[in-house]
Amino acid sequence: MYRVGQQTRRAILDAAAAAFAARGIAASKSEIAEDAGVLPSQVGYYFGTKEALFVEAACREVLHLASAVEQAAVRARSPRAYVRALVAAALESPALPFFAEATLLVRAHPAQRERVAETFDRLHAEGERAVAANFAARGWNLRAPAAHQPRAFWAVVLGCSLEGLARGASIGPAAVERSVDLVYELYVDPAAEPAGA
Repeated sequence: MYRVGQQTRRAILDAAAAAFAARGIAASKSEIAEDAGVLPSQVGYYFGTKEALFVEAACREVLHLASAVEQAAVRARSPRAYVRALVAAALESPALPFFAEATLLVRAHPAQRERVAETFDRLHAEGERAVAANFAARGWNLRAPAAHQPRAFWAVVLGCSLEGLARGASIGPAAVERSVDLVYELYVDPAAEPAGA
């Protein structure tokens, strides 16, 4: 029975992520239920409100994005290439504006704050581990302690994503490069980097 419940919950989250990515918070619970192949009452049973489902789906998607971002930078051969891979993978994903919307949604729905705060904590902890491991393993020097870097990264890419949402435009190459420059400056100690890195 527990396994069936997990599968149902996952199907609802999958359908919700797709529906919310396409239609935002305007997607209805009944549409999501139909897409998930469940009854509308099951959506309420597993998640309560549509806002709770929105936040849960957005948090799940941004955590998946964090793993994808880390994988995107695995083969980078320089600190700048590493940062470029991180930033580009994040800014190209629809999970980022989805999570930005969820983060803003909790202002009107404070019951969901804890879930968003937990997600930020996880993003920061996993990011710290990844940055420390990658920079140390490659002999690259960080400008500040590894604990500061994920906060800087997520602040920059979420800020860029919010600006894109506000302008109703996709994030173009120029915005990506400005973000790369900013994150690079926050991550890397230029005095300790070899020339041409």
